[in-house]
Amino acid sequence: MALKNRYLFRGRISERKFRDLLRVFALDITADRAAELVGVNHKTAAAIYRLLRLRMADLARASCPFDGVVEVDESYFGSARVRGQRGRGAGRKTPVFGILERGGRVHCQIVNNCSKSTLQSIMKGLISPQADVTSDGFRGYDGLVEAGFARHHRIRKYADPAHTIFSENGVHINGIESFWSYAKRRHQKFNGLRREAFATFLKETEFRFNNRQNDLYKILLTSVRKTPLRTTQLE
Repeated sequence: MALKNRYLFRGRISERKFRDLLRVFALDITADRAAELVGVNHKTAAAIYRLLRLRMADLARASCPFDGVVEVDESYFGSARVRGQRGRGAGRKTPVFGILERGGRVHCQIVNNCSKSTLQSIMKGLISPQADVTSDGFRGYDGLVEAGFARHHRIRKYADPAHTIFSENGVHINGIESFWSYAKRRHQKFNGLRREAFATFLKETEFRFNNRQNDLYKILLTSVRKTPLRTTQLE
């Protein structure tokens, strides 16, 4: 008979152990280590971690238009470049587009390509026309003012090897660059992350970044108390 758990529909784990797992998950501790700390089977910890990541991905998608000073940039995740191939994202890397509201939230998503039409279509749906948009000199950001944005600042000078990017008038995209650095450090933790799991990982990383000053445990506990996780999502 399945244990009654108000946080996990049809889950075979006590509420206490579920809350313990949630606490270590909020600290970004791996499922293997969490299983040892909480005293549950590895498969159980991995399954609950996956459900929690799906919940974080759902929560991350609830956003409103970005306003104020907004930084945009693209990055690439995955294996190293393939020898003999050139250009951005050469090889088997996955292109990701990011939008960051200065001092606020970030949004990121996988894209098929980083063409002007692809990037600007996303921007029009997520960025207020009154925003101050800042980007590097990539041609995908050509014509943003003509596309309806009030202001567009471009970075044309790169700084030292420490990856701090700036221009002569102080315009920068250090915020989104900081997010890419954070996301890639997390990506390295999951050695051998499956390609099909990358989209969920990306939204989880976005949610963690956006709530880095908040109590993730309380946020997630409130969410699963209101709407319990369902083990059927894993079937």
